[in-house]
Amino acid sequence: MKETRKGMLLVISGPSGAGKGTLVAKLLEKDPSFCFSVSVTTRGRRENEIEDVHYHFISDEEYDKLLAEDAFIEHASVHGHRYGTLKSEVYDRMEKGQNVLLDIDPQGAREVMSKEKDCVSVFILPPSYHDLRVRLHTRNTENEEEIQRRLNNARGEIRQADRYRYLIVNDNLELAFEQLVAIVRAEKQNTVRYFPVIEE
Repeated sequence: MKETRKGMLLVISGPSGAGKGTLVAKLLEKDPSFCFSVSVTTRGRRENEIEDVHYHFISDEEYDKLLAEDAFIEHASVHGHRYGTLKSEVYDRMEKGQNVLLDIDPQGAREVMSKEKDCVSVFILPPSYHDLRVRLHTRNTENEEEIQRRLNNARGEIRQADRYRYLIVNDNLELAFEQLVAIVRAEKQNTVRYFPVIEE
């Protein structure tokens, strides 16, 4: 039997504090067929973040230049900062049969889903707003004003969850990860990207 595969575009979103970053890291570690699409952002680098691993940190001038060059699949302003996914990070890899993972906000995800009908979209939900608040405070990466802004934004983001193909409630990390792996495993066999040829 001969088989060919087209790369999968996996879009994962969820409000700040829902745990999507942890799930993304676990999937990338477990499944080497995926590569992470590194977004660009105009926000400052956090202490635990690495340039060109977590984000490409750029200036507003550089962002405007990329915008003028039509370099983005999607771009959005989120929490007062600008973010974008570069076409160069996605399409070349998919053509080679690689699976590409985007960890992006719902605003950008809507743009990608409207352009890429075969993308696999997953929204990560927190078990409650209380849990979300606790997680945001616990990670100690934002001040109180920023936490409040992210909590307010979370309500609007969660209202859009039904636009995604799959929903995962991250109440138990291991169970949530099993569900994500099950989605990925099934979608790898989807006929839009899996082409086996049975020989005589």
